[in-house]
Amino acid sequence: MKQFVPEIFCLCRDLEVKIGRQLKTPIDFKYLSEQIWESTHELLSSTTLKRLWGYIEGSEKPRRITLCVLTRFLGYQDWEDYLNYLDQLSEEDSAKFLGEGIATANLKEGRRLEVLWQPNRRCVFEYIGEGCFEVKEVEHSKLPVGTRCRTSCFLIGQLLYLDLTSGEVYVAGKKNGLTAVRIL
Repeated sequence: MKQFVPEIFCLCRDLEVKIGRQLKTPIDFKYLSEQIWESTHELLSSTTLKRLWGYIEGSEKPRRITLCVLTRFLGYQDWEDYLNYLDQLSEEDSAKFLGEGIATANLKEGRRLEVLWQPNRRCVFEYIGEGCFEVKEVEHSKLPVGTRCRTSCFLIGQLLYLDLTSGEVYVAGKKNGLTAVRIL
């Protein structure tokens, strides 16, 4: 399945809005699982939800059926219906979504970003164009210097999903999101 990192990020945010809480603890994931069951009579385990949010390690490529159950819980027919909804958002709605952080579309090639997350993680990314970055400096992170990746935005308080050129997805800030983002 093609990776839909920004779309999955939107899905997670929409789910958190629907249930009125951010998913940060095992109890939160259990609560969402129960809410999905009560509303749709479809079962998604809290473990599956934890993987989607990057709370635990596991499959970074969610199955289509998982995405369909989640979008039905939100009131859409299926995953494709939800993707159509995202495509139809106006620019104004998209701008509201960004919140505090930095959108890739606003960067010029060669700009460097410093990104921080708990516990004491730090990476400096250089924008190389077309949504791509290269890791230039790393402190206490598993991302090696020289890694190339894609992302559409860096949002404070949110997970950072990076599509690596190796085909894998790296998730930073799994428990509390990014703590700081700044242009150097």
